[in-house]
Amino acid sequence: MKILLFVEVLGTISFAFSGAVIAMRHRLDAFGILIITFISSIGGGTLRDVLIGSTPVSWMLDIYLIYTILATYFAAIFFHNKLLKLKNIFFLMDTFGLSLVTILAINKGIAYNLHPLVCIALGTISGCFGGVLRDIVLNEIPVLFKENLYATACIAGGLIYFLSIYFTAEAYTSSILACGTIIFMRFGAHYYKWNLPKFK
Repeated sequence: MKILLFVEVLGTISFAFSGAVIAMRHRLDAFGILIITFISSIGGGTLRDVLIGSTPVSWMLDIYLIYTILATYFAAIFFHNKLLKLKNIFFLMDTFGLSLVTILAINKGIAYNLHPLVCIALGTISGCFGGVLRDIVLNEIPVLFKENLYATACIAGGLIYFLSIYFTAEAYTSSILACGTIIFMRFGAHYYKWNLPKFK
């Protein structure tokens, strides 16, 4: 349970930072940045909890998540000059957030005795939804629809998780392998232009 709590905090920080950075790049004011930070960090988790019937949703019950988002927001504002100079900071934080939130949602699905395929779908939706909502609010085409190895990376990570569970029966090791798979695929897509085949 403590590990899942740690993962949720890290995922929240990662998505909060990515949201704050992209909001600053859009030259929003302080309040606008705060809204995008919250949307990015709690959007996926909110949908996850609603889908599995875990209400009130996690950020309403656990005030530490609100404190985490606010602390991340103020840190981003304070260091905004340095953050905006880091070319790949948005990609890095978004990728780490994606991997952590996906695995967290899969574990929550398992706790609710959902089928592995449903858990993978839940992880993918949870990992992607905050970013989709963020991009829609910012009037951008969501990253999910621009980069083929976004949701696909979540699905692959979920498959690796359950394959690893089947052969090793260790959730901790399986989570690390799954996160690594998602990060590896996102890095490949970003730096080496890996993509799914397109049909004309």
